[in-house]
Amino acid sequence: MDRNRIVAGLDVHKDSVFLCIMRYDEAVIFEKTYGTLTTQLRQMRDDMLCHGVTECAMESTAVYWVPVWNELCDYMTLRLANPHFIKQLPGRKSDTRDAQWIAECQLKKLIKESFVPNPVVQDMRKLNRRIFNLNEDLTYNKNKLDAAMQRCGFRLSNYVSNTGGKSYQSVVRAISQGETDAEKLVLLVHGRTVNKHGRDTIAGSVTGNFSPTDIAVIRQYLAMMDLINNQIDECQKALAAMCEEHFPEQYRRLQTIPGVKERAATAIIAETGADMSMFAKATNLVGWCGLKPRNDESNRRIKSNRITHGNRYLRQILIEIAWVASRTRNCFFSNFSYVQVTVKKKRKMKIQVAIARKILVAVWHMLSNEEDFIDIYLKRLEEQRLIQLQIEQLESSMAL
Repeated sequence: MDRNRIVAGLDVHKDSVFLCIMRYDEAVIFEKTYGTLTTQLRQMRDDMLCHGVTECAMESTAVYWVPVWNELCDYMTLRLANPHFIKQLPGRKSDTRDAQWIAECQLKKLIKESFVPNPVVQDMRKLNRRIFNLNEDLTYNKNKLDAAMQRCGFRLSNYVSNTGGKSYQSVVRAISQGETDAEKLVLLVHGRTVNKHGRDTIAGSVTGNFSPTDIAVIRQYLAMMDLINNQIDECQKALAAMCEEHFPEQYRRLQTIPGVKERAATAIIAETGADMSMFAKATNLVGWCGLKPRNDESNRRIKSNRITHGNRYLRQILIEIAWVASRTRNCFFSNFSYVQVTVKKKRKMKIQVAIARKILVAVWHMLSNEEDFIDIYLKRLEEQRLIQLQIEQLESSMAL
């Protein structure tokens, strides 16, 4: 038993922080409630240092724990705990008891700490998650724009695959500038679309009743979408620059994976930090991401095998990579998708989750071993080709 060990537990809320300092023998030596203003957090830090606190634990409560962590991280050892794993007993719960319980768990080393990356990676995460939020805003405005066009009798979205495509956007921008002549608008639609559905049909789909107010609203939606796209480009350029500066080799290496380009590589580095020492095995990284089936069995019955909650930003980008990789010719992932979906008749979405998991396992091995992606499917084909070539050479030599 370390008789010099003094730990603290923090119960963090939006407008208050409950502090409990506990000695090695589980005796509470100090308790106090603080506000969440920066000056109040610094006063709490000074009080903790005065009492000799060297270790502190807190729950990951929304984003309210972040300012507390930033004020304490340079002065003591911190542990961020998932509230699910240190849940207080019902019936004995209060904010003061929560702080005591967290301190007791820290004293007995029962807290499994969460992954908190270094400040550089935290800044990269801010940019990466800002891009996700901007893409959601962009989709929202695209849908609102199409709804505004539909109210005017504009039906081109019924005949194109994507409202973000060049044909649709060109016609909408022409209308926002006051051009409503159907014959001129048809010229802006891709010839393949016109040939597929007929010129008269496309001309009817771009004909509508556009009042000056409608045109003004359409112009505003387009301006909003342009602003969002500019902000996405700005965030992506800043994110790529940080990757080039701090993780150049990992950034290049990740792009050797089929389906991974600049956007995906920056997102993976921003969410994982490119440091695989935080994850003992690839399965730990997969579980942290949320691509691992849950272990929920009772009385020999599996209640659920759905994937667990995890890092939704990393999981989302991996699913997008999986769709691209499953369509990339002559690679392991597309061959795996073909065999599982076409031959074994499995659900396509479930296979995409499996591919995403395989990609994440490959990421762990690549960053841990500092090696580029090796496609075992192409490697196997090359081995088969060499064996066949040797057989042919042997047969020709025997014939002579």
